[in-house]
Amino acid sequence: MNTANRGSGAGRSDASPRRAARWRRAVLVAILLVAYAAADIFWPLKRDASRFDPVAMGTLEAGMWRSYYDHQPLALFSDLAQTLRTQYGFPFLRSYVGAYFAASAAFTFKDGKSRSDYERALPELRTYFRMIRNTVAPKFDADRAATLELAWWVVHREHERHSADTLARACAEAASAVYLVPVEATLAHGRLRAHAMLIRDARAEHDAMSESEWGHIELLLQQSYRSLCVAVSRDAARSELCGANADASPASPAP
Repeated sequence: MNTANRGSGAGRSDASPRRAARWRRAVLVAILLVAYAAADIFWPLKRDASRFDPVAMGTLEAGMWRSYYDHQPLALFSDLAQTLRTQYGFPFLRSYVGAYFAASAAFTFKDGKSRSDYERALPELRTYFRMIRNTVAPKFDADRAATLELAWWVVHREHERHSADTLARACAEAASAVYLVPVEATLAHGRLRAHAMLIRDARAEHDAMSESEWGHIELLLQQSYRSLCVAVSRDAARSELCGANADASPASPAP
């Protein structure tokens, strides 16, 4: 009887260190996961903001427009995350956090009816642009970029009150703030982007957009980003690559 009791006690004694070891491993794994997530989301990076693929950017933006106007927030969220990863160099988790703030700002704005409603999107836009600034180089004024982004959103929403040139200038100023180039350098980008917006607006007032019409919007956006690519390139070789892309076959229309 005493021998049995001693054996049972030894078993419990052996199990206790094993449980403690498992807990230590679990805690260590949890700490490592938290550290990885924190580094992924918050660690400052210096990815070159000018090294984007203008054809891919145009295709991605056309897809985001479709998701926005078709009231598909999850699709917009996915497209934004892909854009941040592939074109801005965001790490994996950071791309989804950034996409959340951008998509949330977009749909907050979409539901707005007045200027005060529109400004409710500004805090999320500021967070979004601060995340971009924390990832790319050179380091721009994120709050100013957010304000200018919202400004062109408002001009576009109220396009009946503004000229096409006003919308183009607003788009150019937003790009200029992020890439730290003179606004005159981004005007062609702004004009093409505004032209694509106004075509979509005019067509959508009468009927749903067809696939071929979305394909035309995509081509205009690709041209817009080719122009921006040239404007922000910091060396001749990169500028020539943007020009080479301008002669490349266009990407397939967004689905």
